[in-house]
Amino acid sequence: MQTTELTTFQDLLAAIKAPGESRDILDPATGEVVAAAPVHTTADLETAVAAAAQAQPAWAGLSHAERSAYLNRAADAVEAAAEGLAELLSREQGKPLNGPNARFEVGACASWLRATASFELEPEVLVDDDGGRAELHYRPLGVVGAIGPWNWPMMISVWQLAPSLRMGNTVVMKPSEYTPLSVLALAAVLNQALPADVLHVVSGGRDVGEALSAHPGIAKVMFTGSTATGKAIIRSSADTVKRLTLELGGNDAGIVLPDADPAAIAEDLFWGAFINTGQTCAALKRLYVHEDIYDDVVTALAGVAAAMPMGVGLDEANVLGPLQNKAQFQIVADLVQAAKDAGARIVTGGNPQEDQPGYFYPATVVADIGNDNPLVAQEQFGPALPIIKYSTVDEAVGMANGLDVGLGASVWSSDKDAARAVAARIEAGTVWINKHGAIDPRVPFGGAKQSGYGLEFGVEGLKHLGAPQVISY
Repeated sequence: MQTTELTTFQDLLAAIKAPGESRDILDPATGEVVAAAPVHTTADLETAVAAAAQAQPAWAGLSHAERSAYLNRAADAVEAAAEGLAELLSREQGKPLNGPNARFEVGACASWLRATASFELEPEVLVDDDGGRAELHYRPLGVVGAIGPWNWPMMISVWQLAPSLRMGNTVVMKPSEYTPLSVLALAAVLNQALPADVLHVVSGGRDVGEALSAHPGIAKVMFTGSTATGKAIIRSSADTVKRLTLELGGNDAGIVLPDADPAAIAEDLFWGAFINTGQTCAALKRLYVHEDIYDDVVTALAGVAAAMPMGVGLDEANVLGPLQNKAQFQIVADLVQAAKDAGARIVTGGNPQEDQPGYFYPATVVADIGNDNPLVAQEQFGPALPIIKYSTVDEAVGMANGLDVGLGASVWSSDKDAARAVAARIEAGTVWINKHGAIDPRVPFGGAKQSGYGLEFGVEGLKHLGAPQVISY
């Protein structure tokens, strides 16, 4: 456990600076260098796994209450460093400080640590009668490997590491190559409160990720990212029969029923789709609206989108930022162009300014578009929302279920009973009513179809970080 208190942006940069090879990380809003990130190797991974494995028995030997106390102290450390972490996150990922963005994400890290520390996981009595007693316990797995994304790098890291540590596992994390600084800094802060070697970060390339997912010393891999990469992890983990939790790509559908009030739901629809500038796995990515209120919903939503300030994240006025990287910017630009080419109507946005620095793509609302258009059928992962008109609920449900992914979905209606009836027909891991993407640390979360498997969050999430053991007597 370290004793130096890390609080400021400069403190964090000093803490993650390391000897050896490094590479510059650029601010996606300005193109300026944020800092140099270490480039770790598979040899560094071996060292980290060995250290985590050696530390794991003593960590597992602590009680749940003792490990929870460590998580609460880690949350204290995050809160003490909150502004420095938010500045680093904004500069590296691009998201603004304000709105549901950088400060929100750092705050969520502390809240998630505390929530995870509070969950109770007692042995479950399965049988207790004259024939005997059987109890279901959950034991630590060992070392958990966590591979995170670039869109919510700190928060999703905590989603992975907090329950892993709570259950008595140690953790080796591999952050995205786009956002290593945020995860390295977060770990440096957390490690002020945690025992030595229970949490490691290896900041490397694809070779490190592949080695981690195949490593015989890793008992489980938690991964958040694309379906294609998830499939590769499944293949590479097969020889060691690892446990996996995979939160993969989604193309979340929303269905607006004809009794909804367009003006009342417009802002919630906007944030469901455009939170983190649309770069969220469980964001609303295709919206089906009944023909009776279609024009009103399009107009109301476009009005909200056009009024939201976008720009450099350190400007306190902004709530939308750039795409995090050039590749993602190009994906969004190509998909919106495909919509234009097919005759879809660009209601607002769709015209990025090419003469400005940064990967800024304006908040874009697209109407009068076919359900088979690439902007609808493919996950855009950016600030462009297609709105598709439907005539019957059966038609809307059929289109919503027509893809091979199913992370989340939503139904919007003034009649909650009608909304629940539609929600029950949608093939998705979570269906929200009159909101979208509203996660809660107490509520299990996971995907359907090719959006992955395994559960995170809550007591069920803890169970997925343990090995079930029945004791019968």
